[in-house]
Amino acid sequence: MSKQELEVIGQDTACCPGLTSSPLDEGQAADLAKVFKALGDPVRLRLLSLIASRGEGGEVCVCELTPAFDLSQPTISHHLKLLRQAGLIDCERRGTWVYYWVLPGVLDRLAAFLTTTQRAGATA
Repeated sequence: MSKQELEVIGQDTACCPGLTSSPLDEGQAADLAKVFKALGDPVRLRLLSLIASRGEGGEVCVCELTPAFDLSQPTISHHLKLLRQAGLIDCERRGTWVYYWVLPGVLDRLAAFLTTTQRAGATA
């Protein structure tokens, strides 16, 4: 049996290399800090989860998000704005409603950044 490592192709990790692959430069650290700061709030984390649970390409109306929280509509809008500014979601106004979706690849890039590879013989 060969213990050859295979290179994974088709994954763009140039913007944020894995946590253990190389140190972050100042720009990468600032970009990731903005994302993690946005995710550091329980309301924003739940909002992202509600939006992401619609699946790839799925979107959700703000009218469906607001009732899930015991918060005012302006407060929900503020949290959604911070998620947009962090580059996690985007939106589109259609009439009186705004629809939100997770930006393609964002969660995969975060997962790739946080994933470490197990070395042979290493234990968790």
